[in-house]
Parts: sequence; structure tokens; C-alpha cells
Amino acid sequence: MTSEAVEEQELVLCIGDTTYLDYGKIKAKREGYGPTGNGGNGLILHSALAIAPEQGQVIGLLWQKLWNREAKAKPPQDETAAAKKQRLALARKAARQRLFKDKESYRWVEALTEVEHQVSSSTHVIHIFDREGDITEVFDQVRQLQHTGVLVRAAHDRSLDQNSERLWQKLESQPVRFEQEIKVPESGKRKARIAKLAVRFSMVNLRVPYRFDNRDPLPVYAVYATEIDCPEGETPLEWMLLTTEVVEDLETAIKILRWYTYRWRVEDFHKIFKSGCQCERYRLAAEGMKTLLGFLSVCAVELLQVTYLHRNQPDAPAVEILSPLQIQVLKARFPKSPPVLTVAWAIESIAFLGGYLEHRRKSPIGIQVLWRGWSNLRDLCQGWLLAQIYT
Repeated sequence: MTSEAVEEQELVLCIGDTTYLDYGKIKAKREGYGPTGNGGNGLILHSALAIAPEQGQVIGLLWQKLWNREAKAKPPQDETAAAKKQRLALARKAARQRLFKDKESYRWVEALTEVEHQVSSSTHVIHIFDREGDITEVFDQVRQLQHTGVLVRAAHDRSLDQNSERLWQKLESQPVRFEQEIKVPESGKRKARIAKLAVRFSMVNLRVPYRFDNRDPLPVYAVYATEIDCPEGETPLEWMLLTTEVVEDLETAIKILRWYTYRWRVEDFHKIFKSGCQCERYRLAAEGMKTLLGFLSVCAVELLQVTYLHRNQPDAPAVEILSPLQIQVLKARFPKSPPVLTVAWAIESIAFLGGYLEHRRKSPIGIQVLWRGWSNLRDLCQGWLLAQIYT
């Protein structure tokens, strides 16, 4: 369904990100799970989320990959320091010799290829990655694809030419072209704020490492944004964005910044997936869990869609997110419904079903409240249908 919706668009953004699902408390059914870091035990999920480029409305999931790491063998209890050093050196050598397709980082390139095959050639797809996706293989793969581009936040101060000019050095030498304000959402590490960014941009040629057969430079555009007057106690934003899109004017640079802010959508998706759908609460064998996670991913995307539709288009008709049966049930449950049924009315009604309190109308509607509300609405609809059958 997502591929069909995307094909109606000339341009679609595809936000990619990875999250770690911890099932460390599972004792009896550990087969099929694996280490996730910091002592965790579970699965790793990479998602490609389709986003409309104008208002950032969520379209759906284009691709997902779920896997588990293999547990490493425990070192001998009597291992000496010299033996440990040798063992780790051999492990690093083996890791360097692995084919790129066998590495976890291949997921970034795999997403590019898989989505290209799924989406019509009439739709141009721009993949947006955070710093984990800043690998040369991503840019190299893009130049082999027909209707795919990328926007990646740089993690490496890459070499640009034979004189060893570096990426940050090049962009810092450029004049500030404009200043732009963006909304920074609240997270566990920061408060919500309006950030003012000083923006520079330039075309750059990325040098290609010797491991590639094609050593031609990778021409991309860099948009460098640094925060001005950051509030005390907060970490200032600094984005070095590399894109295959042509950035030669202010309008395009502003668009690139806006597109990158949509990357926070996938963080909201993960929050809904874990907090709302509570995907880490279940206790199943790994194969059953993988099937369940596919179902919960669809639920999380639908919650994300209605959340942003409520935020950006609250006056849109309620039929955009509800079926006729759901509208009928909600009108019966809340008889004082307004004459014009909007998305705002639908979301607030569902929130009340989930336990949202009348006196907290000015408070944001939480994800767990919406999740419970949708579950209760589904039960009410089933009861409504049963009542019609037996009366």
C-alpha cells in the first residue's frame, strides 16, 4: 500500500534509522536473539519511512530489515593479557576482511537498492540518514541508481582533493549565506526550543578510498548549519549535511534544512513503537516475535500518521483517518459531537476513549493514550457489529 501511495508523488523523502529492541529478560527463549550492546539481548530493526516533502506528513513504511547478532564465544577464564591482545587483533583483522555485504552497515546501501526496486521510476526518492549512514558506499551506490538521491549528516571530516583540503575546513571558509530558525523538539537530552542557524553551502568533491574500483571523486553539495546564541546548558546544533541534490541558491538550501528536520519523524516512530505499542513487552520465541513486530510496525506508523495529521491539518475531514463504522461508533459514544467532523474531533474522541481527561484539554495527547483509545475503539466497533447481527 505504501508503494502505491508513493507512486502518486513526484518526489518522496525516505527517512532511514536503526533501533535496538531489548529482550534481555527472556530466559527460556533466547534462540534467535543476540547481543545489542551494553549487556542487552534482543533484535535490531532498521526502518525506511516514507515522508511527503512539503509538510512532512508520514506516508508509510517502504522497507524494514530485522536481524539478530550472533553471540560471541566467551574468552578462556585463564586468558593472559598477551593472549587477549592477540585474540582481539585477529578479530579486528577478520572484521576488515569481511565482505561489505556481510556487515551490518550494508543496511544503508541495501535500503537504497530495495526502495529503488519497489518504487516507480517516475518517483524520485531522497534518502535521509543520520551520521551512521555517512559511509562512502552510500554515495557510490547512489551514482549507480536511476531515481535515488541522499541527504546525509556527515560524521567524517573527509578529504576533498589531492592537497588534503578537508570538508569542515572548506565549509568554514565559506561566507554565511543566510540565517534560518527551526523548531527543535523536546527529547530525553534536550528541551524544546527555537534554534537560529547560520548557514553556509558549497559544492564539494569527496575523495574515494582505495578499496573502490571507481576512484572518480564523488560530487555532492554540502550545507553547513551552526547554531547561534544557543541557550546555556544546551548543546548547540551543528549539521554538516551532504546531499546529491543541487544546492546553488538560498531556497534550495532552506529546503534541505527542512527536509533534514523531518528525520525526527523516525525517532517519533521508534517512540510510538516502544512506548505506545510496547513492542519490548512481549515474550515470544524469536520467529513469532519477528511476525508480531511486523504487525506492530504497521500500527505504529498509523499512529504516527494521525499524530502528525492532527498537528498539521486538524481541520481536515475525519474520514481521512476513520472508517464510516468508526465515525458512527464515535458519534454514538459522544452524542454532543460537532456538526462538522474533523481530524481534531476524531483524535480527541479517541483520546477520551484511552483515558484522556477532560480538564487536561490543553495538555498534549500522549502516545499511550492514543494507543489505548484505538484499541478501545476497535473493541467498540466489534461489539457494534455483533449487536447488529444478533438484534
